Amino acid sequence: MEQPFSTEGQSLSQSIVKVLSAIPIFERLDMAELALVARHMNYKHLAKGEILFNEFDPGTFVCFVVEGELNVMKRAGHDQSVVLRTLGKGRSIGEMAVIENQVRSATVVANSDSVLLLLSQSAFDRIIETQPRIGVKLLKGLACLLSDSLRKTSTRLADYMLPLA
Repeated sequence: MEQPFSTEGQSLSQSIVKVLSAIPIFERLDMAELALVARHMNYKHLAKGEILFNEFDPGTFVCFVVEGELNVMKRAGHDQSVVLRTLGKGRSIGEMAVIENQVRSATVVANSDSVLLLLSQSAFDRIIETQPRIGVKLLKGLACLLSDSLRKTSTRLADYMLPLA
């Protein structure tokens, strides 16, 4: 498998640990715990314009941007969509998919050639079942990320509503 960066002298797992250590969701994990999580992850390469997933697809994984950018898009009409945000290196998408068994709430398209790390819902569940201490740390990281996202969304909503009052 083609690697997104030089891993000379490193195993695939070690290269994934290096990437994970810079992502906020994983900041509560030590190196040994990161290595265990890394064994459950896979790289995915997307070409510019390639769709990672579509709105309403089943949510089966969370992914982390290693290289490149992803556009998160929402349908805004019959044949229109709007870019909600662009995610770069170190950002994640699909966090809700590993927590709940719901469809995707947006479409994600590669804005440039991109490299991602994927953690499937089933792998996440295995980590929680077999390594509950690591699972709790991951859930806390996800909860903080989702809480921050909700806080930002609430602020944006309030900003849009102010002119209406």
